[in-house]
Amino acid sequence: MSNFSRTLDLLNRAMDTGILRDAVYADNLANKDVPNWKRTEVNFESELKKAVLSENYKPSFEMARSDPRHISNWTQLDYRDARPRRVLDYLSSYNNNGNNVDPEEEFNKILKNQLQYTLYAHAAAFEYGQVSLVLRA
Repeated sequence: MSNFSRTLDLLNRAMDTGILRDAVYADNLANKDVPNWKRTEVNFESELKKAVLSENYKPSFEMARSDPRHISNWTQLDYRDARPRRVLDYLSSYNNNGNNVDPEEEFNKILKNQLQYTLYAHAAAFEYGQVSLVLRA
């Protein structure tokens, strides 16, 4: 896979995750007054980082397996298998009614998510702009 297509694929995945985050934050805000409601987060970057780092990592000791069904001590991960996960935050509390949605924090997360999405969109446009420059030359 070329660097161009890999970069665009990663940007596309990040933008899709941003759309999911918007929906999750809106859901959190919509339920800010519901007793015992627990907010949800989206976890994607840590899974993606683990997969990307495993591509260039090889353990100094790898156990031999006599059967392919045996569990290996190391497996290389593919970044395309990283998926965003919804994670329930059941440990924190914001209100006395058991609800843990802080509207101000949710609005800040929405703003940060919108800025990240804009950054990813500009990065994708830049990548396509580079291809356009090459094709014009």
